[in-house]
Amino acid sequence: MNKLRLFDTALARLERWAIVALLWAMVILTFVQVCLRGLYTHGHLMWANTLMGYLDWSEAFVRLLVLWLTYLGASLLTADNKHIKIDIFSTILPKKWLPLRELILALVGILICVIMLKVCIGYIKMEMEFGGKMFLDLPSWIGQLILPGGFSVIGFRFMIRAVDQGVQLLKREPR
Repeated sequence: MNKLRLFDTALARLERWAIVALLWAMVILTFVQVCLRGLYTHGHLMWANTLMGYLDWSEAFVRLLVLWLTYLGASLLTADNKHIKIDIFSTILPKKWLPLRELILALVGILICVIMLKVCIGYIKMEMEFGGKMFLDLPSWIGQLILPGGFSVIGFRFMIRAVDQGVQLLKREPR
């Protein structure tokens, strides 16, 4: 379990750095595009329009980065147990049942991630067969690899939580 924790910590560090880098890329590309558009529209500078033509891929790239940031952020929130929870049982159940509830929720999270992973892999396979292109003439499936990757990492985080809760339930003294 310690190796899983070590891997989880390293993965979280990598995700945080990736989020920072992707966010900066989004800000810079969007800022440059807005500035060039303003220079062309209001300053009537043709070179700004020419540069915008070279950066026509950046808008689609920024939209793709939003998808990547969403999955990376969801993974980090799942690791910190701060993900969205729709759960009324935490207010109804006695405190001694909360570890069991957490185990059940983690197992359901794993099940959902496995189902979504299967669907996403099918989607990526369809994209590979169809041969769609995104910006810079790259295959569209490359940018969408975050879908199965994101659900894999989120499922991994739920698996760690399920193991933790299972161990906690087994260590608990019977009353």
